[in-house]
Amino acid sequence: MLDEGEGCSICDSAFAENAETPELVAVGSPTATEPEEPEWRREVSRRLEEYRARRRRLNPDDSQSGLPFFAQPDFEEEVSERPRPRSPQRQRQIERVEIRIQPELDFSSAYNDRARPQTALVPVASLTERRRAGALDALFLGLTIAGFLGLFRSLGGQITFDKMDAIVYLVVSYLFYAQYFFIFTVFAGATPGMQLCCLTIVRLDGSLPDTQQLLWRSFGYLLSGATLMLGYVWAMWDEDNFTWQDRISQTYVTAATPMPETSSLDVGPGQQTFAHR
Repeated sequence: MLDEGEGCSICDSAFAENAETPELVAVGSPTATEPEEPEWRREVSRRLEEYRARRRRLNPDDSQSGLPFFAQPDFEEEVSERPRPRSPQRQRQIERVEIRIQPELDFSSAYNDRARPQTALVPVASLTERRRAGALDALFLGLTIAGFLGLFRSLGGQITFDKMDAIVYLVVSYLFYAQYFFIFTVFAGATPGMQLCCLTIVRLDGSLPDTQQLLWRSFGYLLSGATLMLGYVWAMWDEDNFTWQDRISQTYVTAATPMPETSSLDVGPGQQTFAHR
Protein backbone atom coordinates (compact mmCIF):
# COMPACT_ATOMS: atom_id res chain seq x y z
CA MET A 1 0.00 0.00 0.00
CA LEU A 2 1.03 3.59 -0.49
CA ASP A 3 0.80 4.49 3.18
CA GLU A 4 3.30 1.81 4.24
CA GLY A 5 5.85 2.42 1.58
CA GLU A 6 8.97 4.42 2.27
CA GLY A 7 9.24 5.95 -1.13
CA CYS A 8 7.77 6.26 -4.55
CA SER A 9 8.25 3.27 -6.77
CA ILE A 10 8.45 5.40 -9.87
CA CYS A 11 10.68 8.33 -8.94
CA ASP A 12 12.34 6.68 -5.87
CA SER A 13 11.57 9.74 -3.71
CA ALA A 14 10.86 9.33 -0.04
CA PHE A 15 7.56 10.43 1.40
CA ALA A 16 7.63 13.31 3.85
CA GLU A 17 6.84 12.43 7.34
CA ASN A 18 4.21 14.07 9.36
CA ALA A 19 3.19 16.03 6.29
CA GLU A 20 0.65 18.61 7.19
CA THR A 21 -2.11 19.45 4.92
CA PRO A 22 -2.32 23.20 4.13
CA GLU A 23 -5.15 25.08 5.69
CA LEU A 24 -7.81 26.02 3.28
CA VAL A 25 -8.67 29.71 3.14
CA ALA A 26 -11.98 30.85 1.81
CA VAL A 27 -11.67 33.32 -1.00
CA GLY A 28 -13.21 36.70 -0.26
CA SER A 29 -13.59 36.10 3.50
CA PRO A 30 -12.28 38.89 5.73
CA THR A 31 -9.04 38.35 7.43
CA ALA A 32 -8.61 38.34 11.13
CA THR A 33 -6.87 41.68 11.21
CA GLU A 34 -8.17 44.47 8.94
CA PRO A 35 -6.01 47.52 8.16
CA GLU A 36 -6.94 50.77 9.84
CA GLU A 37 -9.22 53.16 7.84
CA PRO A 38 -7.28 56.07 6.19
CA GLU A 39 -7.52 59.56 7.58
CA TRP A 40 -8.93 61.11 4.40
CA ARG A 41 -11.78 58.63 4.31
CA ARG A 42 -12.75 59.44 7.87
CA GLU A 43 -12.64 63.17 7.01
CA VAL A 44 -14.91 62.62 3.99
CA SER A 45 -17.30 60.57 6.12
CA ARG A 46 -17.38 63.28 8.77
CA ARG A 47 -18.11 66.03 6.29
CA LEU A 48 -20.77 63.89 4.61
CA GLU A 49 -22.48 63.39 7.95
CA GLU A 50 -22.37 67.12 8.61
CA TYR A 51 -23.84 67.81 5.17
CA ARG A 52 -26.64 65.30 5.80
CA ALA A 53 -27.29 66.85 9.20
CA ARG A 54 -27.57 70.29 7.60
CA ARG A 55 -29.99 68.90 5.03
CA ARG A 56 -32.00 67.48 7.92
CA ARG A 57 -31.54 63.87 6.96
CA LEU A 58 -32.86 61.66 9.77
CA ASN A 59 -30.76 58.66 8.96
CA PRO A 60 -27.19 59.73 8.25
CA ASP A 61 -26.20 56.12 7.41
CA ASP A 62 -28.29 56.08 4.25
CA SER A 63 -26.03 56.11 1.34
CA GLN A 64 -26.56 58.59 -1.47
CA SER A 65 -28.76 57.28 -4.18
CA GLY A 66 -27.05 56.71 -7.46
CA LEU A 67 -27.65 58.98 -10.38
CA PRO A 68 -30.00 57.52 -12.97
CA PHE A 69 -27.61 57.65 -15.88
CA PHE A 70 -29.01 54.44 -17.34
CA ALA A 71 -32.60 55.59 -16.90
CA GLN A 72 -31.94 58.81 -18.81
CA PRO A 73 -34.48 58.08 -21.59
CA ASP A 74 -37.24 57.59 -19.02
CA PHE A 75 -36.18 60.76 -17.27
CA GLU A 76 -36.29 62.76 -20.47
CA GLU A 77 -39.66 61.33 -21.31
CA GLU A 78 -40.98 62.27 -17.90
CA VAL A 79 -39.61 65.74 -18.21
CA SER A 80 -41.09 66.15 -21.66
CA GLU A 81 -44.50 65.06 -20.43
CA ARG A 82 -44.50 67.41 -17.47
CA PRO A 83 -45.44 70.92 -18.59
CA ARG A 84 -42.81 73.43 -17.80
CA PRO A 85 -44.16 76.36 -15.85
CA ARG A 86 -43.83 79.54 -17.82
CA SER A 87 -42.82 82.67 -16.14
CA PRO A 88 -45.42 85.39 -16.51
CA GLN A 89 -44.45 87.74 -19.29
CA ARG A 90 -43.97 91.28 -18.28
CA GLN A 91 -46.27 93.56 -20.09
CA ARG A 92 -44.43 96.52 -21.45
CA GLN A 93 -46.17 99.60 -20.31
CA ILE A 94 -45.77 102.54 -22.60
CA GLU A 95 -45.14 105.57 -20.49
CA ARG A 96 -44.96 109.08 -21.83
CA VAL A 97 -42.35 111.27 -20.24
CA GLU A 98 -42.51 114.97 -20.93
CA ILE A 99 -39.58 117.19 -20.11
CA ARG A 100 -40.45 120.80 -19.85
CA ILE A 101 -37.58 123.19 -19.69
CA GLN A 102 -39.79 126.24 -19.60
CA PRO A 103 -43.46 126.39 -18.59
CA GLU A 104 -45.99 127.26 -21.20
CA LEU A 105 -46.64 130.94 -21.43
CA ASP A 106 -49.73 132.55 -22.87
CA PHE A 107 -48.23 135.39 -24.85
CA SER A 108 -51.60 136.33 -26.31
CA SER A 109 -52.71 137.82 -23.01
CA ALA A 110 -49.36 139.30 -22.01
CA TYR A 111 -49.04 143.02 -21.47
CA ASN A 112 -46.01 143.33 -23.73
CA ASP A 113 -47.63 141.56 -26.64
CA ARG A 114 -47.10 142.79 -30.17
CA ALA A 115 -49.11 145.98 -30.67
CA ARG A 116 -52.25 145.36 -32.71
CA PRO A 117 -55.49 147.26 -33.21
CA GLN A 118 -58.03 145.98 -30.71
CA THR A 119 -61.21 147.09 -32.43
CA ALA A 120 -62.48 146.62 -35.95
CA LEU A 121 -64.48 149.87 -35.77
CA VAL A 122 -61.28 151.91 -36.13
CA PRO A 123 -59.16 150.21 -38.83
CA VAL A 124 -55.64 151.17 -39.85
CA ALA A 125 -55.46 153.68 -42.69
CA SER A 126 -54.30 152.30 -46.02
CA LEU A 127 -50.79 152.90 -47.30
CA THR A 128 -52.15 155.04 -50.15
CA GLU A 129 -53.84 157.47 -47.79
CA ARG A 130 -50.79 157.68 -45.58
CA ARG A 131 -48.48 158.22 -48.55
CA ARG A 132 -50.70 161.06 -49.71
CA ALA A 133 -50.51 162.66 -46.28
CA GLY A 134 -46.75 162.11 -46.18
CA ALA A 135 -46.33 163.76 -49.57
CA LEU A 136 -48.25 166.82 -48.36
CA ASP A 137 -46.08 166.97 -45.21
CA ALA A 138 -42.93 166.70 -47.35
CA LEU A 139 -44.23 169.51 -49.55
CA PHE A 140 -44.96 171.76 -46.60
CA LEU A 141 -41.59 170.94 -45.06
CA GLY A 142 -39.80 171.67 -48.35
CA LEU A 143 -41.55 175.01 -48.67
CA THR A 144 -40.54 175.87 -45.12
CA ILE A 145 -36.88 175.06 -45.81
CA ALA A 146 -37.00 176.97 -49.11
CA GLY A 147 -38.46 180.00 -47.32
CA PHE A 148 -35.71 179.84 -44.72
CA LEU A 149 -33.04 179.69 -47.43
CA GLY A 150 -34.68 182.64 -49.20
CA LEU A 151 -34.64 184.60 -45.98
CA PHE A 152 -31.01 183.67 -45.43
CA ARG A 153 -30.14 184.83 -48.97
CA SER A 154 -32.02 188.09 -48.57
CA LEU A 155 -30.06 188.87 -45.41
CA GLY A 156 -26.78 188.71 -47.36
CA GLY A 157 -25.88 185.08 -46.95
CA GLN A 158 -24.28 183.07 -49.72
CA ILE A 159 -25.37 179.56 -50.67
CA THR A 160 -22.54 177.35 -51.86
CA PHE A 161 -22.35 173.65 -52.61
CA ASP A 162 -19.12 172.66 -50.95
CA LYS A 163 -18.80 169.45 -48.97
CA MET A 164 -18.93 171.24 -45.65
CA ASP A 165 -21.90 173.34 -46.74
CA ALA A 166 -23.78 170.23 -47.88
CA ILE A 167 -23.38 168.71 -44.42
CA VAL A 168 -24.69 171.93 -42.86
CA TYR A 169 -27.71 171.90 -45.18
CA LEU A 170 -28.52 168.32 -44.24
CA VAL A 171 -28.28 169.06 -40.52
CA VAL A 172 -30.48 172.15 -40.86
CA SER A 173 -33.03 170.22 -42.93
CA TYR A 174 -33.15 167.46 -40.30
CA LEU A 175 -33.70 170.04 -37.56
CA PHE A 176 -36.63 171.51 -39.51
CA TYR A 177 -38.00 167.98 -40.01
CA ALA A 178 -37.72 167.23 -36.28
CA GLN A 179 -39.39 170.47 -35.23
CA TYR A 180 -42.14 170.08 -37.81
CA PHE A 181 -43.24 166.61 -36.66
CA PHE A 182 -42.62 167.30 -32.97
CA ILE A 183 -44.69 170.47 -32.82
CA PHE A 184 -47.64 169.29 -34.89
CA THR A 185 -47.72 165.80 -33.37
CA VAL A 186 -47.55 166.84 -29.71
CA PHE A 187 -49.61 170.05 -29.80
CA ALA A 188 -52.03 169.37 -32.69
CA GLY A 189 -52.30 165.55 -32.49
CA ALA A 190 -51.62 165.22 -36.25
CA THR A 191 -49.48 166.77 -38.97
CA PRO A 192 -51.00 169.19 -41.55
CA GLY A 193 -50.88 166.47 -44.21
CA MET A 194 -52.85 164.11 -41.95
CA GLN A 195 -55.41 166.79 -41.20
CA LEU A 196 -55.94 167.54 -44.88
CA CYS A 197 -56.39 163.81 -45.64
CA CYS A 198 -58.77 163.42 -42.66
CA LEU A 199 -56.39 161.07 -40.82
CA THR A 200 -56.17 160.83 -37.05
CA ILE A 201 -53.71 159.29 -34.61
CA VAL A 202 -55.41 156.91 -32.18
CA ARG A 203 -54.44 154.36 -29.57
CA LEU A 204 -54.69 150.63 -30.10
CA ASP A 205 -58.15 150.58 -28.56
CA GLY A 206 -59.39 153.24 -30.99
CA SER A 207 -59.41 156.18 -28.57
CA LEU A 208 -57.37 159.37 -28.72
CA PRO A 209 -53.80 159.08 -27.40
CA ASP A 210 -52.38 160.90 -24.42
CA THR A 211 -49.41 163.26 -24.35
CA GLN A 212 -46.89 160.60 -23.39
CA GLN A 213 -47.77 158.50 -26.40
CA LEU A 214 -47.54 161.55 -28.66
CA LEU A 215 -44.05 162.24 -27.32
CA TRP A 216 -43.02 158.66 -28.07
CA ARG A 217 -44.47 159.03 -31.55
CA SER A 218 -42.40 162.18 -32.10
CA PHE A 219 -39.32 160.23 -31.08
CA GLY A 220 -40.28 157.57 -33.63
CA TYR A 221 -40.44 160.24 -36.34
CA LEU A 222 -36.94 161.41 -35.41
CA LEU A 223 -35.60 157.85 -35.50
CA SER A 224 -37.20 157.13 -38.86
CA GLY A 225 -35.79 160.34 -40.36
CA ALA A 226 -32.30 159.64 -38.98
CA THR A 227 -32.21 156.27 -40.77
CA LEU A 228 -33.00 157.74 -44.21
CA MET A 229 -36.78 157.15 -43.88
CA LEU A 230 -36.33 153.44 -43.15
CA GLY A 231 -39.00 153.64 -40.46
CA TYR A 232 -41.59 154.66 -43.06
CA VAL A 233 -40.58 151.96 -45.52
CA TRP A 234 -40.98 149.38 -42.72
CA ALA A 235 -44.77 149.61 -43.16
CA MET A 236 -44.50 147.74 -46.47
CA TRP A 237 -43.35 144.52 -44.69
CA ASP A 238 -45.19 144.90 -41.41
CA GLU A 239 -48.20 142.62 -40.99
CA ASP A 240 -50.32 145.51 -39.67
CA ASN A 241 -48.75 148.14 -41.94
CA PHE A 242 -47.26 149.82 -38.87
CA THR A 243 -44.22 152.09 -39.04
CA TRP A 244 -41.55 152.43 -36.40
CA GLN A 245 -43.33 155.35 -34.78
CA ASP A 246 -46.49 153.25 -34.60
CA ARG A 247 -44.68 150.39 -32.84
CA ILE A 248 -42.77 152.66 -30.47
CA SER A 249 -45.76 154.74 -29.35
CA GLN A 250 -48.35 151.93 -29.70
CA THR A 251 -50.54 154.18 -31.78
CA TYR A 252 -51.56 154.16 -35.43
CA VAL A 253 -53.12 156.36 -38.10
CA THR A 254 -56.73 155.81 -39.07
CA ALA A 255 -59.27 157.40 -41.40
CA ALA A 256 -62.20 156.42 -39.18
CA THR A 257 -63.72 158.39 -36.33
CA PRO A 258 -61.95 157.72 -33.01
CA MET A 259 -63.82 156.04 -30.18
CA PRO A 260 -65.16 158.54 -27.65
CA GLU A 261 -64.27 156.64 -24.46
CA THR A 262 -62.07 153.67 -23.66
CA SER A 263 -64.57 152.27 -21.13
CA SER A 264 -67.24 151.92 -23.84
CA LEU A 265 -65.18 149.24 -25.56
CA ASP A 266 -65.77 145.62 -24.63
CA VAL A 267 -62.18 144.47 -24.48
CA GLY A 268 -61.72 140.76 -23.73
CA PRO A 269 -59.18 139.38 -21.27
CA GLY A 270 -56.85 138.37 -24.11
CA GLN A 271 -56.93 141.88 -25.61
CA GLN A 272 -55.59 144.33 -23.09
CA THR A 273 -55.09 148.02 -23.61
CA PHE A 274 -51.42 148.77 -24.23
CA ALA A 275 -51.53 152.52 -23.78
CA HIS A 276 -52.91 154.16 -20.66
CA ARG A 277 -53.66 157.69 -19.79
